[in-house]
Amino acid sequence: MSKTFARIVFGFTAAFFAVFFLWPISQILKGGFINADGHLTFSYLTALLADPTYRDGLINSFLIACATTTLALLVALPLAFISDRFVFPGKGLLGSLVLIPMILPPFVGAIGIRQIFGQYGALNALIIELGLRPHGWTFDWFAANQFWGIALVEALSLYPIIYLNAVAALANIDPAMEEAAQNLGCTGFRRFWKITLPLIRPGLFAGGTIVFIWSFTELGTPLIFDYARVTSVQIYYGLRDIGGNPFPFALVALMLTCSIAIYALGKGLFGRAGYAMMAKATSSGGPRALPRGPALLCTALFAGVVGFAILPHVGVILVAFSREWYATVVPHAFTLDNFRLALGHDLTVPAIANSLKFASISTVIDLLLGIAIAYVVVRSRIAGRQVLDFLAMLPLAVPGLVLAFGYLAMSQEGRLFAFLNPVRDPTVLLIIAYSVRRLPYVVRAAAAGFEQTSETLEEAAQNLGCPPLKAMIKVTLPLIMANLIAGGLLAFAFAMLEVSDSLILAQKQAFYPITKAIMELFQLLGDGKFIASALGVWAMVFLGITLAGLSVLLGKKLGALFRV
Repeated sequence: MSKTFARIVFGFTAAFFAVFFLWPISQILKGGFINADGHLTFSYLTALLADPTYRDGLINSFLIACATTTLALLVALPLAFISDRFVFPGKGLLGSLVLIPMILPPFVGAIGIRQIFGQYGALNALIIELGLRPHGWTFDWFAANQFWGIALVEALSLYPIIYLNAVAALANIDPAMEEAAQNLGCTGFRRFWKITLPLIRPGLFAGGTIVFIWSFTELGTPLIFDYARVTSVQIYYGLRDIGGNPFPFALVALMLTCSIAIYALGKGLFGRAGYAMMAKATSSGGPRALPRGPALLCTALFAGVVGFAILPHVGVILVAFSREWYATVVPHAFTLDNFRLALGHDLTVPAIANSLKFASISTVIDLLLGIAIAYVVVRSRIAGRQVLDFLAMLPLAVPGLVLAFGYLAMSQEGRLFAFLNPVRDPTVLLIIAYSVRRLPYVVRAAAAGFEQTSETLEEAAQNLGCPPLKAMIKVTLPLIMANLIAGGLLAFAFAMLEVSDSLILAQKQAFYPITKAIMELFQLLGDGKFIASALGVWAMVFLGITLAGLSVLLGKKLGALFRV
């Protein structure tokens, strides 16, 4: 390919990331570590860590992330192993249903969970009806321990990310390696611990890192649970005084440092090792049929996990269909009016239009930039192309909350980018935020396509007089169209339901995206909760169709899109 084209892509991408990734982060660091005289200071950070409120918030965020990642791993790894190794009744259907939690943002699922496990929720009503407690008895299950409630909701929503990575990693293992270990007497759990687990460790790290950082910086779920003792909520409340208070800057800088340090530590300890696999044709490995009893046990395990994981979705759906739901196992009465109102409410109609506009434009940007970056990384030999790949993947390791705060900081009055201030119109910043956050998915999908397509096809076209760029467009892009559609769909779907950027940057009702509208509706008295749930169901259907299409296009390779 043309070195000139590769250098142009490298230069443009470097400039794009410098302005919309590194610059916002630098503004955060400046606000947290530079005093009014322009000198470096750690006094803000020292005061922050000395304040028990902020210190406890950071500790709680870290512990929630640890608990969420551990729970997600304990759920996902056994399911992935069973799915890869065994054949059991309903495997195809259950393998698809296990991804259902991904079709709902955690904070929307929290609405349903609160309705089921709340003080006057369905569980308490069931306990009273069974005669286990007298009438009038109440107990708020998650209010009694909000920490574990948040961790559980987030784990149930995010475990599919680890599951997809684990399934992809297990599918890449040469069965001959495990067979050789078995022939040497290494069997059962010991073989899994000594052979299988080290081979899939990079995949587990890839998924676990995303889950950890996501839950460490999750904003919506603690807000729904009214749990303010976490750093993300403290930052959100600190936005009201962003112009004159250095503590939100120091808090965001501390969260950023922790996220990157944890990522780097995990990468160093768990993510470095990679093992080359020999051709699988040398082995007769593959999923094996189980006797009836163990096969039904596998089916029951999958069904049980799916049933428990979709509780938030069931709660949201029932709230969306109900006129009233108070102190009963199921709603008193059902109605479709909430769905009609959700598509006709003054708050929701503009929100849907805004999300469609923001997500569509950002996806086009991601496709153009992602294809160019992937092509340069895979096909070119210019110096620094690995740096380009690293830059493109970095947004997965940096919390969305941090970037959103950085955009807000760099666009304050008197700053270089004050003309982008979201107080007036957040459109440009929201599109850029969505683009930066979802670019890695498109780059990974396109890079996989380029790697699987022989370069000799383009060389043949070039030998017949076709310019390199035209050869790529005419020959290679049609061959990797499934990868591009998959990456684009994923970028579009998650941009439609982006939480942190939407909650922080959209400050005027006229520019609210869907997630901001759901949050605002939930906080309204009266029928706000029901309309918010109905809007959440519409979002659930949309993302469900998207993920179903992705599964058809990519199959087990879907997990590769969730790797840092």
